[in-house]
Amino acid sequence: MSIFTKIITGEIPSYKVAEDDNFIAFLDINPNAKGHTLVVPKKEEDKIFDLSKEEYKNLMDFSFRIAKAIEKTVPCKRVGMSVIGLEVPHVHVHLIPLNEMADIQFTKKVKLTNDEFVSLAKSISNNFI
Repeated sequence: MSIFTKIITGEIPSYKVAEDDNFIAFLDINPNAKGHTLVVPKKEEDKIFDLSKEEYKNLMDFSFRIAKAIEKTVPCKRVGMSVIGLEVPHVHVHLIPLNEMADIQFTKKVKLTNDEFVSLAKSISNNFI
């Protein structure tokens, strides 16, 4: 069972942004930038291209809607997307507010307090349609 499945089942707490029957989005606890959000299918699958075409399309649709909510919440030039998948064997999409190239490189991290995480998750969630 992956750490993301434990978040989905509630065994591990998260700063949830949005959720439906198939996907969950929550703030990355070690973010590249303020608003860095992970979008994860509830179905535990290791590789993104092992998803069915329908699951993949639905993941991208859910990610699109989360990215639009991030754009309305976090001042940035754009929201970047990265799918790497080596660190956790469970499909996940990184949505990262970008103001410079370094924001997407997973070398620059920002620190947020618990209250900042809670407030940010709520703000993004309020902009999710």
